[in-house]
Amino acid sequence: MRLGVLDIGSNTGHLLVVDAHLGAAPLPAFSFKRPLRLAEHLDDDNRLRESGITALVEFVRGALVVAEDKGCEEMLGFATSAVRDAGNSEAVLSRVKLEAGVALEVLPGEDEARLTFLAVRRWFGWSSGRLAVFDIGGGSLEIAVGSDEAPDVAQSLPLGAGRLTRDHLRSDPPDPAVVRELRRRIRADIARNAGAVLRVGTPDHTVATSKTFRSLARICGAAPSGEGPLVKRALPAEVLRERLPSLTGLDDAGRRALPGVSPDRSHQILAGALVADAVMDIFGLTELEICPWALREGIILERLDALRVAG
Repeated sequence: MRLGVLDIGSNTGHLLVVDAHLGAAPLPAFSFKRPLRLAEHLDDDNRLRESGITALVEFVRGALVVAEDKGCEEMLGFATSAVRDAGNSEAVLSRVKLEAGVALEVLPGEDEARLTFLAVRRWFGWSSGRLAVFDIGGGSLEIAVGSDEAPDVAQSLPLGAGRLTRDHLRSDPPDPAVVRELRRRIRADIARNAGAVLRVGTPDHTVATSKTFRSLARICGAAPSGEGPLVKRALPAEVLRERLPSLTGLDDAGRRALPGVSPDRSHQILAGALVADAVMDIFGLTELEICPWALREGIILERLDALRVAG
C-alpha cells in the first residue's frame, strides 16, 4: 500500500510518501517538506503565535494535495514537541482540522522515543544486542534503551536544538559566557535523568538519529548523504569535542559554510552540538553510529504491524 506520513516537527513539516508492504522495508517514493520552525513561533506564554499556526495550516493543506496526487491510500499525521508543549495546543489542532481537513495526532515524548527505537531496532536487527538510541529534535531530546523491540527506558527531555537556540543563543556569534552557562544547564538536565538509563545495563550498540546528528557527523568527517543510506556513518565523541571551540566562535554565515549544515538549521547547530557532546560524555560513549531510519519509519512499521495482526 502507499502511505503518506505527515510529520509536524519543531523544525520542519515533512510528508514522506512510501510504498509499504508486510515483510519489506518501507520504500520512499516522494518527499515534500518545508521549514516551519514552530519551536521559534512560541511566545513568552509558550503559545504558538498566529504566524506559526498560519504556516502550519498552509503546509498541511499542501501536503494533503501532494498525498492525493501521489496516490496515497492513507495518511498518518502526527505532531511532536512544538505542538505538544504549546499552551494553545488544542486550539492549534482544531484550526488544522477545520481549515486543512487533517486530524493530527500529538505524540507524547515517550512515544517518540519508543517509535524511534523500533525503527532503529528494525534497521540494525537483533545482532546489535542492547541498543541505546538518541534523537535530537527541534524541541526535545529522546533517549531509549533496551534489548527488545520496545525499549526498557524511554525518555523525552526539553533539550531540542531549536528550543535551546530560541531561549539562550540570541546573539550571532553567541556570547561565550552564555554558551558556557547553556552547556552547564544541558549537562545538569541530562545527568538528572541519566540514572534510569544507566541502571538497565551497558549498551552493545549506541545509535543516533535525526537531522542534527547527521549534520554533526558530516561536520566531523562522515560521508555525505549522496553516497546513500547504506554507508556507515558515525559521530566520534573526540572529534566533536575538538570541533566545539571553533563551532562556538562562528557566526551564522560560517555555520552555513560547514559541510552538511542546511541554511534553515544553521542557527541551531551549536545547541545541537552541545547536547550531543553532553550525551556522549555523561553516558561514556566514544561514538554514535548514525541510523537513517527514525520516527517516521517507526510510525510506518507500527502501522504495518497492526495490519499484520488484523489480517
